[in-house]
Amino acid sequence: MKKLSFSYIMLWVGLLFIYLPMLIMVIYSFNASKLVTVWGGWSVKWYAGLLDNSQLMGSVLRSLEIALYTAVAAVALGTLAAFVLTRVTRFKGRTLFGGLVTAPLVMPEVITGLSLLLLFVAMAQLIGWPAERGILTIWIAHTTFCSAYVAVVVSARLRELDLSIEEAAMDLGAKPWKVFFLITIPMIAPSLAAGGMMSFALSLDDLVLASFVSGPGSTTLPMEVFSAVRLGVKPEINAIASLILLTVSIFTFFAWFFARRAEERRKRAIQQAMESMAEEATSSNWKPAQAA
Repeated sequence: MKKLSFSYIMLWVGLLFIYLPMLIMVIYSFNASKLVTVWGGWSVKWYAGLLDNSQLMGSVLRSLEIALYTAVAAVALGTLAAFVLTRVTRFKGRTLFGGLVTAPLVMPEVITGLSLLLLFVAMAQLIGWPAERGILTIWIAHTTFCSAYVAVVVSARLRELDLSIEEAAMDLGAKPWKVFFLITIPMIAPSLAAGGMMSFALSLDDLVLASFVSGPGSTTLPMEVFSAVRLGVKPEINAIASLILLTVSIFTFFAWFFARRAEERRKRAIQQAMESMAEEATSSNWKPAQAA
């Protein structure tokens, strides 16, 4: 009998610690009883009841909308910041700029949320914008927070790239912006996807920032769940959480699948290019030898 190693045991303990609560939540989402802690048999009535809970479904759609906008904006801003930090090596204030980019990573969310709240209030008094706090202010707050994560992920990928490919393209007459969009972006696409997925998850999960910068009619799903939990967990919460878990899992699987296929195609293309170059070198060496 094969002896179990300590690392193997700890791996399974860690996986159980992370995913067992999720599994229990999914099972209890099919509980027929109104009491979450009492099992009353299997039922799907809480999933059907979600259609009648307009307040909860509205908060879900609102959170998904904000998370999607945040992912797009954070990837754009984080990629530009990472490009400046890795490619523009010398400019005044580079250290300060790097510190400002990564500051949200170590800044407590309470401080960030309070600072953004004071900023929005001051801007509303000075220029009249934003007139009210809502989806727009939550989106700005989440983008500010998530851009730091994207910048770190993309910076790590940019530092690993071979600059000779980009330099060769510019030597052949390609403009810098064309090199960036046609060469750099495809090579860092996996990191962009990872940063976008991370931003989407962080925005969907955020409670503290949204609590500070939200207004009437802009309640997100974490805020709705937190308010409901204080009065007792409802079965509808387990049902909507299970649906979100299923949706995120499917999206993550397809993102991983397509990224893997793209990476395999890239490796095959590189392998074919190397083989063709080797064949050309062999044929060129054979012809002079034959002529001699």
